[in-house]
Amino acid sequence: MVKFRLPKQAKLLKTDDFSSVFNLRKRIANTYLVIRFKPNNLNRPRLGLVVGKKTAKLAVHRNYMKRVLREFFRLSQHQLPSLDLVVQVQKKFQKTEFMQIKQEFEQLKQKLINKNDEKNKRNFMNKCID
Repeated sequence: MVKFRLPKQAKLLKTDDFSSVFNLRKRIANTYLVIRFKPNNLNRPRLGLVVGKKTAKLAVHRNYMKRVLREFFRLSQHQLPSLDLVVQVQKKFQKTEFMQIKQEFEQLKQKLINKNDEKNKRNFMNKCID
């Protein structure tokens, strides 16, 4: 039986992993989400999720938001560059805002891809000049 789940290797699990992403201070944001990111030396992106108690008081709501974001990441991880991502929820969302959250996640994902492409082009040009 095939299991469609997010593997452990695709998750940020340790405090040091989270703090290294937060310390780098690279981020993109929109209404509901902030994505902090840091390049990694692995050949895959990794995800960490942060939903504070100020954002959603009940654990049920925090867990729902994490579950939704984890699924968005799982479905699009093959498109993402090798980055450590920490997705922080800024504003609580319900099931009624599902499509809006999906759109915002897709927009942020596209920004990450574009930033990585620009960086790769600059690195390539610098190597050609040297």
